Amino acid sequence: MPFDPATLTLYPDQPGVYLMKDVSNQMLYIGKGKNLRARLKQYFAVNGDPREMAPYLIAQVETIDTIVALTEKDALILENNLIKRYRPKYNVLLKDDKTYISLVVTQHKWPMLRLLRFKGKPPKNIGEIFGPYTNALAARQIYDLISRLFPLRQCSDAELMMRTRPCLLYEIKRCIAPCVGKCTEEEYGAHLEKAMRLLKGQNNEVTDELHKQMESASQALEFEKADACLRMIQQIEHVTEVQHVDNPSAKDCDVLGLHREADAVMIALLMFREGKIVGSEHFSFHLIASNDAEVLESFLLQHYKAMTVFPSEILLPIELPQKKALEEILSESAQKKVSLLSPKKGKKWDLVDMGLLNAKALFIREQDARSLHEKMLLALQESLQLNRFPRRIECFDTSNISGTDPVASLTCFVNGQKDKARTRLFKIRGQSDDYSAMKEVLERHFLKEKEKGEFCDLLIVDGGKGQLGIALEVFAKLGIASIDTIAVTKEDARHDKGLSQEKIYVPYRPDPILIDPRSPLLFLLQRIRDEAHRQTIEYHRKKRSKRILSSALDEIPGIGPVKRRKLLQHFGSVKNLKMASAEELEKVPGLTKSDLETLIQWTQKE
Repeated sequence: MPFDPATLTLYPDQPGVYLMKDVSNQMLYIGKGKNLRARLKQYFAVNGDPREMAPYLIAQVETIDTIVALTEKDALILENNLIKRYRPKYNVLLKDDKTYISLVVTQHKWPMLRLLRFKGKPPKNIGEIFGPYTNALAARQIYDLISRLFPLRQCSDAELMMRTRPCLLYEIKRCIAPCVGKCTEEEYGAHLEKAMRLLKGQNNEVTDELHKQMESASQALEFEKADACLRMIQQIEHVTEVQHVDNPSAKDCDVLGLHREADAVMIALLMFREGKIVGSEHFSFHLIASNDAEVLESFLLQHYKAMTVFPSEILLPIELPQKKALEEILSESAQKKVSLLSPKKGKKWDLVDMGLLNAKALFIREQDARSLHEKMLLALQESLQLNRFPRRIECFDTSNISGTDPVASLTCFVNGQKDKARTRLFKIRGQSDDYSAMKEVLERHFLKEKEKGEFCDLLIVDGGKGQLGIALEVFAKLGIASIDTIAVTKEDARHDKGLSQEKIYVPYRPDPILIDPRSPLLFLLQRIRDEAHRQTIEYHRKKRSKRILSSALDEIPGIGPVKRRKLLQHFGSVKNLKMASAEELEKVPGLTKSDLETLIQWTQKE
């Protein structure tokens, strides 16, 4: 039976946590209060709780349990821990409770920049850590910028030791090839130092130094070097131009903006370092019963628990009732003082206002399907442990029947959507078995891509370990080391079974990765692979039909390619041509009397 409000007089009047459960004992909502009895009475008072979701929540409540805490600070920590454990329907919860992604400059003779996600505390001696970034897309953009600007290595430590000649990145001037001694430690260290200063937000120092290098190179008549410095300056200024905020009040702080519509909440986080925005993140929540203060309190506890670097100040749009306790918790985690401020005017309020505007804009933008595609691709990158964000995915498939009419096709997806302009169809010129055909088409395609200097982020081949091995062999031959590669094969190699267990093979792993048949990630991979398969089958059928039609008409003496094409265009098929009368044949333009006599004899013979 529903919860009886009359029993609330029996509840404690001390600080603590309350747990609301439904008829099946499932957790609905977890909250806290200075006075548990008074807080719970608010839910059942007439017009006592103005939140939109409160009536829906109360209608489902069957029982309410409480846990008394010694202090309000203890209640805050206990509430956060219980939310993480039970994951109630109506509470704010950062999705999947995952740790955040960080940029790491590794500790090595030749350090490299990596995107890593730590579980718990980072390992010792891993290198210098920047972040963490709750938005992996933002971290990837920073990673891509630094990869374009500074020619640091991108290969693994193992590959670095094994390499005997430079890879393609050296040829396109994206790496100075420390693997084969093409640079000194001093040269490499100079590029690394600039990259690290850019990560720290010291872009003015980097551009000033580049201006000096450009002038020095110009005076020495080293115009190529001067031009490289100029292009680097332009790229840095272009990326950082929109991020500059001339506000000394924002020297080292985070700004939170919140926008709510009914039970949906958007939080925007702006990160200021040295007076500039160095990053921005956003978080969306749905079916939220908490008020704005409770949402922000839960967010602060969950978000900053995973941080390794804390700001000195966090600017908030409203005053929090548990401000003092939250400051103590965050300061203990940061091992320095962290202040929570709610400015009402001045330059700091301008920053909060900016956060509120961002939260509202992001709330509207969240409805865009592109956000869903990006999240799915980020999840795909994490699930398959890809080195690159799979913005551009290319998939190859081959087809033949008993070795005849061998063809292949390339399907390209960009940001989760098919890019028709990049679709390619291939006629196999050499041997027609599956492995040889796959090898030929990959070599032909990526040889052209190598000349253009642009590659996809993820290559999918339709097949198993064998096809994956062929792709890796082709990349080794062409000196390409920057493309993630996987092979996808359907259960029993059938493409008509709908939901089924897919096998995903990745390099250097003997066993396949299995994804839940109902996972959105699997649907995405199936969609890409099946689109490539559909294109290949259609192209194979067209080629085979053309060969069959051509061979039938080739038997007619004196009828060349041009007249055969006119006949097929006029009648539509060989079958209709065979049933045509002499009067109908005379209507085809370009046929002579001799042609008509030959065609009449051919139709009568047939």
